[in-house]
Amino acid sequence: MPDSRHPAPLQAADRLIGFNPFRVMTVLERAKALERQGRSIIHLEVGEPDFVTAEPIVEAGRAALASGHTAYTPAAGLPQLREAIAGHYLAQHGLDIPEHRIFVTPGASGALSLLAQMLLNPGDAVLMTDPGYPCNRNYVRLAGAEPILVPVTARDNYQLTPDLLTQHATASCRSVWLASPSNPTGTVLDLPALQGIHAWCRSRGCHLLVDEIYHGLDYVGGLPSALQLGDDVLVVNSFSKYFGMTGWRLGWFVVPESLVGVSNILAQNLFIAASSVAQYAALRAFDGDTRDIFEARRREFAARRDYLTRVLRELGFVVPVSAQGAFYLYAGIEAFSDDSEQFCRILLEDFGVAATPGTDFGEFESRRHVRFAFTTGMGQLEQAAERLRAAVERGAFTA
Repeated sequence: MPDSRHPAPLQAADRLIGFNPFRVMTVLERAKALERQGRSIIHLEVGEPDFVTAEPIVEAGRAALASGHTAYTPAAGLPQLREAIAGHYLAQHGLDIPEHRIFVTPGASGALSLLAQMLLNPGDAVLMTDPGYPCNRNYVRLAGAEPILVPVTARDNYQLTPDLLTQHATASCRSVWLASPSNPTGTVLDLPALQGIHAWCRSRGCHLLVDEIYHGLDYVGGLPSALQLGDDVLVVNSFSKYFGMTGWRLGWFVVPESLVGVSNILAQNLFIAASSVAQYAALRAFDGDTRDIFEARRREFAARRDYLTRVLRELGFVVPVSAQGAFYLYAGIEAFSDDSEQFCRILLEDFGVAATPGTDFGEFESRRHVRFAFTTGMGQLEQAAERLRAAVERGAFTA
C-alpha cells in the first residue's frame, strides 16, 4: 500500500525523457547572475536584438491600451493584422495569400508547437539540420514523433539538399523542416535550392515547413519566400527579429487551404488568441516610416557581422561561411578546444564574454563549435574582441 505520509515524488511524463535544456538560456541566466555580482559581461549568447522596439510600434501599443483594446481577438488573429500580413507578402514577394490562411500566434514558438501537433502522428519522423534550432527537436518529440538530425557542413552551406534528404530518409519520414536564414549558422536557401527540396518532398509525400523567422534580416539582397513554391508549403514567421518585438510575443504561420479549419480549432484550444495589445501594435510594423527604422538596423547588423567575422578569423576561429542572414556566426574552435561547453564556461567566468556552446544546436561536431550573436553594439563588440584576444594569447582554453 502507498504510504500517504511519505508520498512518492511526482514524475514527469515519459515523453519528456531525452529533452535537452535550452542551453543558451542557461548561459544567459549565469551571465545575469554574474552581472548582479558587479561583473562586466558582454552578451554574445542570446538571439535577441539589442535595439528596443521601434517607437511607432510602441506608440501604437500605448494607443491600443488607451483605447481599451485589451479583450480577446479571434483565435486566428486580429483581422486587420492578418490583412496587413497578406499585404506584406504581396508587396515583398508578389504573392496573393488569402488572409484566412494566415494565423497569428503567441510568438513563432506558438506557431511551431501548434504545427507539430497538427501535422505529426506518433511514430512519424521529421528531417532537420544538425546544427539547427534546438527547440524544434522538442516540438517534434512532444507530438510523439522523432526528429532525424541530418549533419550539414559548410560544403552544403549548412542546409539540407535533396541528396542529403535521400541519404537520411526513412520509411516513417513525413516532414522536412527548414530554416532560411538559419540559426545558428546564418545561412540561406535561394529559390532553386528551395525548389529542389520542395520537389523531393512532393515525390515522397512529405510536407515542407519553412522557418522564415529571420526574413528581412539578410545581407544578400533579399530572399524568396517558400510560399512561392506552391500552396502546399507551410511557413512560420515572427515579429521578434526583423521587427524587433521579442517581448511582445507575436508570430504567424501560413497553411494550405485544407488545414485552415483544424488550425483554427487548435489555436482556440492551445492559446485562445495572441496578445491583443501586441497585435494592435504590430499593425504599425508594416508602415514605411517604421520599415525605414528596420532597414537602418539591418545595415548596422551587417557592419557588426563584418567586424566580428574579421576578428574571429584573425584570432584563429574557423568561420567558413559568413552569415548571409540572421545575426549569428557559427565558429569552429578546434584551434583552442574540443569541448565547447568548457570553452564557453571559461570565456564567461574568466573573461566576461557570454557565448553559446555548439551542443545547444545538435550533435554533429557540436563540441567543436560556438555560436556568437552580434546582437550588441559595436563598442561592446570591440570590448569582446579585446577579451577574446586576451583569452587566446593566455592559452586560457588549453588543458
